[in-house]
Amino acid sequence: MDIVVSGIRSTGNLHLGNYFGAIRNFVKMQEENPCYFFIADYHSLTTHPTPADLHSSVKTVLVEFLACGLDPEKATLYVQSDVPEVAELYLLLNMNAYVGELERCTSFKEKIRTHPNNVNAALLTYPTLMAADIIIHKAHKVPVGKDQEQHLEMTRTFASRFNRMYNVDYFPEPVAYNFGEDLVKIPGLDGGQKMSKSDNENSAIFLADSPEVIRKKVMKAVTDAGPTEPNQPKPLAIENIFQFLKIFSSTDTYTHFNDLYNRCEIRYGDLKKQLAEDIIVFNNPLREKIEALKNDTDYLGKVARMGAEKARESAAKTIREVREIIGFRSM
Repeated sequence: MDIVVSGIRSTGNLHLGNYFGAIRNFVKMQEENPCYFFIADYHSLTTHPTPADLHSSVKTVLVEFLACGLDPEKATLYVQSDVPEVAELYLLLNMNAYVGELERCTSFKEKIRTHPNNVNAALLTYPTLMAADIIIHKAHKVPVGKDQEQHLEMTRTFASRFNRMYNVDYFPEPVAYNFGEDLVKIPGLDGGQKMSKSDNENSAIFLADSPEVIRKKVMKAVTDAGPTEPNQPKPLAIENIFQFLKIFSSTDTYTHFNDLYNRCEIRYGDLKKQLAEDIIVFNNPLREKIEALKNDTDYLGKVARMGAEKARESAAKTIREVREIIGFRSM
């Protein structure tokens, strides 16, 4: 069976984009493959080097992973920093990663543009840390979004380079896990193409949001003055609203408002009120599970320790074998 590895950064609450983009599919994958899902607290420091409460952020993601259906008995669910072998493999991969190829990485260029006062070495070597996360468990498949495809290609490069340099066939070259029609892209409420808390927290609906908060966010969603001609194409922000309707509302509701739009009779206030209630109905079971889990510190600690133990068993074996391949020996 193929080994699957994926992670989510520990920067606080997860949103509906995370759920539909990855976590919902993680739940399916754990039934079919040996899976390692980790909370990427090392990665979060690349853009948030002085977090206000790193532990709380990690706990929040762990709670929400569990609330969404990830099962620590079926998958290995762990915190990245609980597995120090990842840092050692990261160091060893950096020995054979070239500055030029790291500087050409699209995400590095973007981070330079958006965080000009925090261009640190970890941003440059982000792809090698991601590669270490993946190949530490000798993964075959990695669920990645479009924005991570280049990093996965670099992981393949680092794995094949190690094999070639040391004349071994040790690391698999992982490929993207294709969700096909199961991949649902959730847009932002701010009119953007992707729901993201890093751009604007008000554009994202978090799994822990109360019904009152969801109503406020949806009512503030970007719209326009309405169509001026029948059957005219929808601008991006309006298309986003209708995408929400497709996902969270009934077919009849979508058809009703779409017909009103095409007849230039749409009232966005009515649409948003209905949409907010439909999102609340969908999200409430997740929010209630989050509320039930977040104060169960004994269980959360047990899950984290069990995950760390299982992940370290896999990672330690890899590091022992990598050190032997490279030529490290005890005196």
